[in-house]
Amino acid sequence: MRDFTDDIRELTKRLGEAAGYLKVDESRSRLVELEAEMGRPDLWDDQEAAKAVNAEYANVRDDLATYDGLAEALSDVEVLHELAREVDDESQEPDIEAGIATVTRGLDQLDLRSLFTGPHDEADAIVQINAKDGGVDAQDWSEMLLRMYERWAERRGLSFEVNGVSEGTEAGILSAEFTLSGRYAYGLMTSERGTHRLVRISPFDNQGRRQTSFAAVQVWPVMDAPDVELVDADIRMEVFRASGAGGQHINKTSSAVRLIHEPTGMVASSQEERSQLQNREKAMNRLRAMVAAKIEEEHAAELDAIAGKQAQVGWGSQIRSYVMQPYQMVKDLRTEYESGNVSGVLDGDIDGFMEAYLRWRRANETA
Repeated sequence: MRDFTDDIRELTKRLGEAAGYLKVDESRSRLVELEAEMGRPDLWDDQEAAKAVNAEYANVRDDLATYDGLAEALSDVEVLHELAREVDDESQEPDIEAGIATVTRGLDQLDLRSLFTGPHDEADAIVQINAKDGGVDAQDWSEMLLRMYERWAERRGLSFEVNGVSEGTEAGILSAEFTLSGRYAYGLMTSERGTHRLVRISPFDNQGRRQTSFAAVQVWPVMDAPDVELVDADIRMEVFRASGAGGQHINKTSSAVRLIHEPTGMVASSQEERSQLQNREKAMNRLRAMVAAKIEEEHAAELDAIAGKQAQVGWGSQIRSYVMQPYQMVKDLRTEYESGNVSGVLDGDIDGFMEAYLRWRRANETA
C-alpha cells in the first residue's frame, strides 16, 4: 500500500494558505452581517447600495463554499488513506489518487485569487484602445484588439459593454472605450495596460510588404462614488452618433457623449442610453473614476520613489508583440510568456498571459 502522507501534508499546507488569503474567519463573520443586511425590508430603497450588498454577499458565499468544499474533500481523502493503510488495502489507491488530484486542481484554481493584491483588483474595469503608429494598419489592429477582448470576456463570463467607438479613416477604429463587469475584471485587465505591437503582411499594402503597427491599451478601475470634484470649465463635451462594436459601426442616434478632461487629457464616453443627458452622467462618472485612479497611481509612484523602488513598466511602454510574419508567435516582453497559437490568442485565449503577468507582478512586489 503506497504511502500518500507527504501528498496530503502538502495539500493541508496549501489549504491553510488559502484560508489566509481568502480571510476565511473574517469572511464567515462578514457573511452573517451580509445575511442580516439582505433581510432588511428597506434594502432596495437605495438600489445601488442593494446591488453592492448582493454582489459582496455572492462573492463571500462563493469563496467560503469553494474553501469548505476543498476542505471536506481533503478530509475524506485523509480518512480513506488512514483506513486503507490500517488494513494495507491497495485497491483504494486509485480512489486516493483521484481525490488528491481533485483537491490539487481546486487549489490550483484557487491560488490564482492570491495573485490579486491590488486595492481595486476585484472591481469592474474601464478600458480604452487607441491606434498609434502604423496608419490604417494600426486602426485595423485596434479593432482586432477590441474583438480579442470581447471574445475573452465571453469566455470568462464577464459583461462587455461598448461605451464609445471612433471609426478609422479607411478601416478599423481610431479608438474605442468599453466597460468590463465581473469579479476581478480590473485585476485581470491590468496585464493589458501598455502598447501592443503587431507584425504582419499588411492587407492594405498592394505590394504585400510586412508592416509593424501599434495600439495602446489603458485600463482604469470602476470606483464607487470616487471623491473627486471636476470643474465644468475643465471639461469639453463632444456629441457623436452611437455605434456598435466588432466591425458593425452602424450610425444610430446623436445622443452619444464624449467628455475630455483638459488638464489630464483623459477621455470618457457613453453611448448606452437614448438620452444625451443620461449618457453625459455616465461618462462623467467614468471620468471621475479615471481621474481618481490617476491620482492614486501618482501617489503610489511618489511613495515608491521615496522608498527607492523601481517603477513598473508604464502603460505607454511596449508590453507584448504579436508576430504573424515571418513566423507565428505572441510574446509578453515583461514575463517572457509566449504562445505560438496567434489565431487562438486573437480569438480571446489570453488567460495564460494574464496569469503570468499577475505572478510577475507579485514577484516584483515581494522583491
